[in-house]
Amino acid sequence: MRQVILDTETTGIDPKQGHRIIEIGCVEMVGRKFTKRHFHVYVNPDREVEEEAFRVHGISNEYLADKPRFHEIAKDFFDFIKGAELIIHNAPFDIGFIDHEFARIGGYPKIADVCKVFDSLVFARKKHPGQKNNLDALCKRYGIDNSHRELHGALLDSEILGDVYLLMTGGQTSLGLSSGSDQDSGNDDNPGEIHRLSADRPMLKVVRASDEELKMHEERLDLIDKKSGQSLWRIKH
Repeated sequence: MRQVILDTETTGIDPKQGHRIIEIGCVEMVGRKFTKRHFHVYVNPDREVEEEAFRVHGISNEYLADKPRFHEIAKDFFDFIKGAELIIHNAPFDIGFIDHEFARIGGYPKIADVCKVFDSLVFARKKHPGQKNNLDALCKRYGIDNSHRELHGALLDSEILGDVYLLMTGGQTSLGLSSGSDQDSGNDDNPGEIHRLSADRPMLKVVRASDEELKMHEERLDLIDKKSGQSLWRIKH
């Protein structure tokens, strides 16, 4: 399954008030593995960035002045996300802005018509009711290092959200065997750090048993059969 972790930064909080997208960051996963493919672009919104929004992402009007308009990047962006499952933290916010941008230029369907959407914020609230579930809180809860994240950025947030998503949806995440720790007591604030394997790592070597080893294995099962009546390894299910 192809999945795209997506985040946007904007000039403000409501597209109905004329606010626009100024940054898009997407990271691709296939089969729950990062592929190293991504889509990242800054967009000139043809309007001022609100001061409150600037304090969140640090993207200035001056920086955006020479960036492309949305209609110039729309096709490449649409082609990257089309048909994928989008993983978004607080999906209605980002999808609302994206649909608004596509509607402004015309000729594009709504995102829900071409993509599945997984809202990781909704999932986190169900998994951790009554707790903080913003991205920083989830990083702390799942042991993900985001110390390099001083300001929000769409591509960086997408990469971090990808790690959070894999840990939230992947069941057991560590094999800590020490005793007396918070981890052993079931406290999910310290479930162990994520160690991402390289997408281009070599395949593991398959070592098959020799004829002699197979013979010794059968002899051991014969002994177990004799002592217990029948070994579990020879029961056909």
